[in-house]
Amino acid sequence: MQIRTLTALECTKLLTANRVGRLACAKDGQPYVVPFHYAHADNHLYAFSMPGKKVEWMRANPLVSVQVDERGEGRGWQSVVVDGRYEELPDRVGHKLERDHAWSLLSKHSDWWEPGALKPVTPPMADNAPHVFFRILIVAVSGREARD
Repeated sequence: MQIRTLTALECTKLLTANRVGRLACAKDGQPYVVPFHYAHADNHLYAFSMPGKKVEWMRANPLVSVQVDERGEGRGWQSVVVDGRYEELPDRVGHKLERDHAWSLLSKHSDWWEPGALKPVTPPMADNAPHVFFRILIVAVSGREARD
């Protein structure tokens, strides 16, 4: 088995080719990891969610990590880790272009909204949006690959 470091371009290609990653956030010293659907563009990972634990925690601590991987032939694999910063795209003046951009990227994929919209949550408060668009600014990216 050979393991090598992926180039920045190879990391970008893997992020672009995939739609599901694992999002890690932390609050009060406690880590939390969940799968999430995303679209990659403009040095960001764009996503959609219903309000809940991950959004609450990212609002409290915007520093996050994302891991995306693919299986290769035999025992082979590729894995990319993103260190990033959570940026919410609220439904307010000043964020319309960013929110519309997120919508256009995510809507290119069938059922993009389903994982976030089907989460069982209590109904949101009247002053809160029922859903959250956000993006992760990619601050650093690294990757590895294993081949037989």
